[in-house]
Amino acid sequence: MGSFKSSVFILILHFLKGALSNSLIELNNNGYEGIIIAIDPSVPEDETLIQQIKDMVTQASPYLFEATGKRFYFKNVAILIPEKWNTKPDYVRPKLETFKNADVVVAEPDLPGNDDPYTEQMGKCGEKGERIYFTPDFLAGKKLAQYGPQGRVFVHEWSHLRWGVFDEYNNDQKFYLSNGKNKAVKCSADIVGKNVVNKCQGGSCVTKPCRSNKLTGLYEKECEFLPESQQTEKASIMFAQSINSVVEFCTEQNHNKEAPNLQNQRCNLRSTWEVIQDSEDFKKTTPMTTQPPEPTFSLLQIGQRIVCLVLDKSGSMLSGDRLNRLNQAGKLFLLQTVEQGSWVGMVTFDSAAHVQSELIQINDGTDRDKLIKSLPTVAAGGTSICSGLRSAFTVIRKKYSTDGSEIVLLTDGEDTTISGCFNEVKQSGAIIHTVALGPSAAEELEELSKMTGGLQTYASDQVQNNGLIDAFGALTSGNGAPSQRSIQLESKGSTFKNSQWMNGTVIVDSTVGNDTLFLVTWTTQSPQILLWDPSGKKQDGFLVDTKTKMSYLQIPGTAKVGVWKYSLQASSQTLTLTVTSRASSATLPPITVTSKINKDTGKFPSPMIVYANIRQGASPILKASVTALIESDGNTVTLELLDNGAGADATKHDGIYSRYFTAYDTNGRYSVKVWALGGIDAARRSVIAQQSGALYIPGWIENGEIKWNPPRPEINKNDPQDKQVCFSRTTSGGSFVASDIPKAPIPDLFPPCQITDLKAKIQGGNLINLTWTAPGDDYDHGTAYKYIIRISTSILDLRDKFNDSLQVNTDDLIPQEANSEEVFVFEPENITFENGTDLFIAVQAVDKVDLKSEISNIAQVSLFIPPQPSTETPPPDDTSVPCPNININSTIPGIHVLKIMWKWLGELQVSVGLG
Repeated sequence: MGSFKSSVFILILHFLKGALSNSLIELNNNGYEGIIIAIDPSVPEDETLIQQIKDMVTQASPYLFEATGKRFYFKNVAILIPEKWNTKPDYVRPKLETFKNADVVVAEPDLPGNDDPYTEQMGKCGEKGERIYFTPDFLAGKKLAQYGPQGRVFVHEWSHLRWGVFDEYNNDQKFYLSNGKNKAVKCSADIVGKNVVNKCQGGSCVTKPCRSNKLTGLYEKECEFLPESQQTEKASIMFAQSINSVVEFCTEQNHNKEAPNLQNQRCNLRSTWEVIQDSEDFKKTTPMTTQPPEPTFSLLQIGQRIVCLVLDKSGSMLSGDRLNRLNQAGKLFLLQTVEQGSWVGMVTFDSAAHVQSELIQINDGTDRDKLIKSLPTVAAGGTSICSGLRSAFTVIRKKYSTDGSEIVLLTDGEDTTISGCFNEVKQSGAIIHTVALGPSAAEELEELSKMTGGLQTYASDQVQNNGLIDAFGALTSGNGAPSQRSIQLESKGSTFKNSQWMNGTVIVDSTVGNDTLFLVTWTTQSPQILLWDPSGKKQDGFLVDTKTKMSYLQIPGTAKVGVWKYSLQASSQTLTLTVTSRASSATLPPITVTSKINKDTGKFPSPMIVYANIRQGASPILKASVTALIESDGNTVTLELLDNGAGADATKHDGIYSRYFTAYDTNGRYSVKVWALGGIDAARRSVIAQQSGALYIPGWIENGEIKWNPPRPEINKNDPQDKQVCFSRTTSGGSFVASDIPKAPIPDLFPPCQITDLKAKIQGGNLINLTWTAPGDDYDHGTAYKYIIRISTSILDLRDKFNDSLQVNTDDLIPQEANSEEVFVFEPENITFENGTDLFIAVQAVDKVDLKSEISNIAQVSLFIPPQPSTETPPPDDTSVPCPNININSTIPGIHVLKIMWKWLGELQVSVGLG
C-alpha cells in the first residue's frame, strides 16, 4: 500500500498542468499510475468481479507494452468498491479517487445482453476521452467469441481514452467501392476473410456469398466481412484486436486511408500509430530495455461522505450583499444538496479561522437546522484562506482521516499567502471544491481544486443569474448512487421594476420527484408566490425566512409528474427561483445533465468548448433543447449547444451537446451554466451502435468453415425507437479563467471551424452531390464568406497539396448561417471521370477577413455505370421517356448547380464519406 500512496502524491502534480480533466492518471517512467476502475453501486456484490478486473489489466499490460514498441505499461490501478458491499480488511478508504473521476466504470447494461465495451469520447482527434464502460458479463468472459480476450479489448479502449484515436471499422457502412470494386472497411487491408450473408427463415439459416446491387455496385446491406481465425497480419488493434495475429496499430505504411471509418474522418487520414506518436505520452518516453513489472492493485471502498464548509466572512463579504447570498446558498446545500448520512462540519475565516460546528452526521431535519444556524451572520477583518483550511483539517481529523474528505472553500477576497499551504493540501488527501465569489477572489484559488480533483466554480455579483446557489447546488457526492443525488430542475432569476410578474413552468418527469424543493430568494422584501401542481391544485405552505430573504416549500412524498406552474410578483428588486429534486426510484435511473468545458484556462484567441452530456443511465437523450449561459464580470452570453456532429460537436446524436465559445469580453473568470429541456430517449438505438468501442465480430472462418456468433440483442419492433421524454434540468459547468484578451475593439482572429461531415454521392450521371453542415464566420457562429472546393483522383495529393488541386467553380455557392445544411451539386471538369474512377473532394471555408478553416474531411465517390442488361433492340422512339427540358444554367431551389447533364444510361453511384 505504501507504494500506491506515494504514487498518488506524485499524481497530484498532474492537476497543475492546465488541462481540464478529472482523471488522476499520470505517466511515470513508462508506467501508467492512478488508474481508477469503479464498480457501479447498482452492481450486485460479487468478489470474483474484482479478480476479473485484475486479470484483465494484468493481461492487457504486456499486450500494450509490445504494441507500443516497449513504451507503455500499466503500473498501478485502484479498484473502487461500492459502499454497500461488505467490508474487507484489505479495503481502504479512497483519497482523491471518486466515482466521478473514474477512468473505467463497470456497470450493468441498460438492456439485457447489450455488453458492448465502449469509450465515451467528446473531443477531437488526439484529445483524451472521458471514460471506458464494461459490463460484468463482459469481464466474466462471456463475450470472448465476439470481442476476444478482455485484456486486448482494454488496450483498444485505452487507446480511445488516452490518445484520442478512433475505430477503423464502420458499422453503418461495412463496404465501399474503390476502383469499382467492393472492399471491406478494415485496417490493414491485408486482413483476410470472406464476404457473406446469413439468410434466416423459419428457424433455419443459409450462408450465401454477398451480391452486388445492380444499380449501385455495392454489396447488399446484410453483407458481413468474416475474418479468418488464423491470420498473419499484425495490424490493427483499432480494427479488430480479437484477431489472434493482431498485435500492432496501423502505421503510415499499412494504414488504409480510403476506408470510410472514424479514424480517417476525424484524424485527417492519419493512422492510429501516427496519432499516438504525436501524443505527449509518446514524446516524453523512450522504449524500455527491460520487461515491465506486473500491475499492482489497491482496493478502495467508498465510505460515508465527510464535508467541511470553509466560508469567508472577511469585511469584503459585506459588498454586494455577498454574506446574505452565502447564507442563501449555504442553506440550500444543507437543506437539500448534501446527502442523508453525510458528516458535515463548518469553519469560517477572516484574518483567522473560527470553528462554527464540529462534524455532525445528518440523520434528520434537526441536524440540518443545527448546521444552518451556524452559518456566518457578521463579516469583518482580512482574508486568510490557509487558516481556514488548516482548521478544517483539524475538525475532520477529530473523527476521521482527511483521506477522501471534501472541503467546500468559498472566498471573495485576495490572499497572497494562499500558496503557503499547498503542500499541506497535497498531503491531506482531501478534495477541495472552490467557489470564487466576485471578481477579486484570490488568483491562485483554483490551484487548490486542480491539485485535488475538486470542482471549481465562479459566481459573479449579478444576483439574477443565481450563480452562487448554482455553485453550491452542484456539490453533490462524487460517490453516491444516482438515486441519492440532488438534481436541479430549474434555476432562474429576474430584476423587477414596478409590480411585475415572473411566470413560468417546471417539468417534474417520471424519473424524479422525491424530496422536491421550491426555493425563492429576494433582495428587499418577500414577494407574492403562487404555485400550482399539474392537476391545477394551488400549493401553500411556503416557509419564509425574512432574515436570509428566502422562502421555500418542500413537497411531501413524491411530487406529481407533469408541468408545475408558478407566478412570482415583486417590485424594485431581484428574485431567483431554484427547484431541486431526487430520483423517484432506486431502480429507475434519473435523467441527468452534466456539463464541462474543455480546459480551465482560455488564452485569446483560442476558443473554449462547452459540453453538456444528457443521459438516463447509460442511454443518451437526443434532440433536447440545450442552452449554455457563460457569465463574466458584467457580461452574459447565451449559446445554443448542438448534438449535430459539426463544429465543436464530435459525434452526431450521441447525447453530448457542444459549442465553441469565442465571445470573450474581459480577462478573468467566467462561469458556465446549462439548461436542458425535452428530448428523445435513445435506449434502443444504443444497442445498434456505440460512439467508440471494440468491434463486434459476427462470425469467424475456421478451417474454411463459417461459424456464426450469437446475434446481437434485437430491438423490440413494437417499441417506438423515438420515445419522447419531457424534462427540465439545469446544472453548473464550472468555471474557467481567460487571459490575453485585448482591449476593445477586440480584433477578429477567429476563423471558420473545420467542416467534419462532408458527404458526396453521384447524382444523375456525372453530377456530384455534396452535403455538409455550414461553419460560421467565427468557428460555428455567424456566416462564412465563401467556400473553396477542390478535387483530385489522389487522396494524398488532395490532403497534402490542397492548394494545388483542381478547384471547382463555386460562384453560385453562397454560404448559409452556421449549422445549416449546405447542398452543392457540380459536374467535374478538366478531369477524366469514367467507370471505376475514384474522385476525392474537400472543402475549405473562408471568412470576411480571409481567415481560412482547416481542410474538411475528405469525401470520396467512385463512378459505377451499371452493365447493360441485354443487347436487345431498343424500343421505338415514340415509346421512350422524353428527357425533361431543363436550362443547364438554371438553379434548383435549395441546391447549387453548375451543370446538369442528362444521360439515357442513368448512371448511378453511391457515396463514400472519408476522413
